[in-house]
Amino acid sequence: MMSEKNKRKRHKKRYVLPVLIVSLLIVGRIALPYILENYVTKTLNKIPGYKGSVSDIDLSLWRGAYQIEGLILREEKSQGEKPLLDFPSSDISIDWRSLLKGKIVSEVEMQNPQFNYIFENQQKQDQADVEDWTKALTNLVPIDINHFVVYNGTANFVEVSADPQISLFLKEISLEAHNLSNVVDQQKDLPSHLWANAISMGGGDVKIHGDLNLLKQIPDMDMEFSLQKAEATALNDLTRRYAGVDFESGTFELYSELAIADGYLKGYIKPMLINTKLIAKDDQGGLFKKLWEGFIGFFKFALKNQSTDTLATRVPLEGDLNNVDSGIWATVLNIFKNAWIEAFSGSIDEDIEFKDAVRNNKDS
Repeated sequence: MMSEKNKRKRHKKRYVLPVLIVSLLIVGRIALPYILENYVTKTLNKIPGYKGSVSDIDLSLWRGAYQIEGLILREEKSQGEKPLLDFPSSDISIDWRSLLKGKIVSEVEMQNPQFNYIFENQQKQDQADVEDWTKALTNLVPIDINHFVVYNGTANFVEVSADPQISLFLKEISLEAHNLSNVVDQQKDLPSHLWANAISMGGGDVKIHGDLNLLKQIPDMDMEFSLQKAEATALNDLTRRYAGVDFESGTFELYSELAIADGYLKGYIKPMLINTKLIAKDDQGGLFKKLWEGFIGFFKFALKNQSTDTLATRVPLEGDLNNVDSGIWATVLNIFKNAWIEAFSGSIDEDIEFKDAVRNNKDS
């Protein structure tokens, strides 16, 4: 018969393996965030011309997710104080709904992200560098993204060397994109859907929505954009530099539709100035200022629609994405059409569809 001593040894051995496994899991769980943090930091700092960091990484193993806290990506020779990317909180997880359909893809949620585009910095970077940092970000997500959400985002576009400094921005950005990896609706030309809204400079209401296919090298899409009720005075830094004009009052609106099929684009941009009052630059005083304001007044009288007090045009866009034509003469003719023939409506025209880009691409 087995001795009592041997029985105790066998009893202890029975628990050694489970205890060892549990211990390894605990150690692995403790170490994994540090391993991931080191991987993310190294990935960001391998980008030529950029320096990146993260403040913390947390794991949620029960739902197959991890959170990146305080991701910063900055140009090494930046002319601005703000980093290119400032992502306070990003959650990356398995898209369980897609997993039930047999596809292993991810969903990403970002809280309060900031994108700061400084024109002078980007002029120094070549196209390869831009591709490097965008690819590095996608490398932080281990599997293809299918669902992407942004809460309260901000996008700044700044020209630091301008006098005064030109700053264009969008704030309170909400964005949601579905089916980016084509898990469902696989037979559709444009299987993915995107919608977004934001507040522009001047307090304008921005809306974007449409369908797209991101699985192609040049994505196909059918998108609509609208900017409504922005105060025209918010454009003064821009118009003062390039046109020598300030807005004293009025509203600026912009509408656009774009369709892209196999790299061929067809669409339009429709800017509108409503109830605007223009003045010359402050440093142009005396007689010159009066002559200038008189010229502006005549310009507005001749080219605006008097019944709606609207100065507007429609800029057609068509052609290969590497050589998009803006239709200069059509733009000029549309100014006079709005003024004397038919006022443009303050809305999206809804006359550009994905099939228009497909048809024109085949004809070209």
